[in-house]
Amino acid sequence: MDMRTGPKTEPRRGAQAIRRALAVLRILAAGRETGLPLAEVVQATGLTRPTVHRIVHVLIEEGIVERHERTGRYAIGRQVPELALARPSRSPLLAAADEILKRTSREVGDTLFLTVRTGNDTLCVDRRIGSFPIQVLSIEIGARRPLGVSSAGVAILAAMPAQDARKIVAANEARFVSYRTNAATVLAQIAAARRRGYNLREVGLVPGTKSISTWIKTPDSRPAAAITVSAVRMRLGPRREPELAEILLDAARSIEQKIRSA
Repeated sequence: MDMRTGPKTEPRRGAQAIRRALAVLRILAAGRETGLPLAEVVQATGLTRPTVHRIVHVLIEEGIVERHERTGRYAIGRQVPELALARPSRSPLLAAADEILKRTSREVGDTLFLTVRTGNDTLCVDRRIGSFPIQVLSIEIGARRPLGVSSAGVAILAAMPAQDARKIVAANEARFVSYRTNAATVLAQIAAARRRGYNLREVGLVPGTKSISTWIKTPDSRPAAAITVSAVRMRLGPRREPELAEILLDAARSIEQKIRSA
């Protein structure tokens, strides 16, 4: 037996349990402060109810998850932000994007979002409110969504190899139900975004709005984030759409270049 191949073929002990616990945590993170009922966590993860119940209660014992007494919902616990303090306060992406987002926000006048990929989810990490009197505040900083639900998520998936995007869409399919979409719709949106070179969401998360998103790649060409502008429909007509898309594409390229030179 070649001893060098042993560790590669042996299954890691406890890996499945850890992955299941992380899947539960990611779903609970999407519930923010209000939390989620156990049934929704079961549906989103595809795990059995007894398995989810067991995982959640172990995480409660460790202070990672909390149960709201009044609603019975489960949410991320207070220890999680404390653990996050061990990380640097600012990522290279946020540092590179700061001034570019400020400049782009002034130029477009509408709400601008910076969204990053985290596993099979998107996470809003920055939001800039523009100068136009009507602003679309559809997502708050810290909002988490399955990849494929938001305009930014579709853009990030569109920048991936098709096989990788399909795997993520399949993994998130059960979670799409809560957002009134499905795998076929998401795949069609991804294909359209690839053809266009950016993503256009004709109907935003807020009724009467539209969104445009462009993806941002890391130096190794992996899509890591997206810039999105969301506006009321009258602000994103056929004439202004390509202008805004070009502004966002230029901002994304500038951020990528700044990350490379950092």
